[in-house]
Amino acid sequence: MQKLAIFGGTFDPVHWGHLLVAKTALTQLHLEQIIWIPSKNPPHKQAALFEHRVAMLDIATKNNPAFTLSLIERECSGTSYSINTLIDLSAFYPNTHWYWIIGLDAFQTLPRWYRGYELAQMCDWLIAPRLVGGETIAQSESICNQVEKKIREKSYTINWQLLHTPLIRVSSSIIRELCRQGCSIDYLVPKSVGLYIATHNLYTHNSE
Repeated sequence: MQKLAIFGGTFDPVHWGHLLVAKTALTQLHLEQIIWIPSKNPPHKQAALFEHRVAMLDIATKNNPAFTLSLIERECSGTSYSINTLIDLSAFYPNTHWYWIIGLDAFQTLPRWYRGYELAQMCDWLIAPRLVGGETIAQSESICNQVEKKIREKSYTINWQLLHTPLIRVSSSIIRELCRQGCSIDYLVPKSVGLYIATHNLYTHNSE
């Protein structure tokens, strides 16, 4: 049985933190592939045009043979829901043990996701701590345990583990704000992604 991981998100834009988390998951779990899935219509936020986010993901991941970019949500006409994505992917990749890479902050909201309790037991969860508030690893584990408790109270199961990734205090929202202020985003995103953002005036008042 092959071991594949889903890394979904808006990636608005993709940055070095995302890439480091993916690389950590590859080595820590000995995964065959990580499937990057940009959300076309995320339910709780607005994002840059899907085509721009796809293009940035493509240039950021194409040099790693263990990274695969999936456009499975391109044909989605409504809101993108994670459980539907996993069900659809399972048809393309049979005989697979699935993992889902997710940030701690998003993992906390899993019980509130559309059919989140069902999704919880359909894959193993690889959680990247985002210690922007100064939390310790022990506190991150405590948060995950609280999520697990909520899931199990509804008679569902869940398996999770923290990723041993270095702590990089960078986020897509920080990058977007720097772009709006006309500041440099060097060393926060791959050079090719930074060039794409500049070329298309993304995250500025003149965005395409």
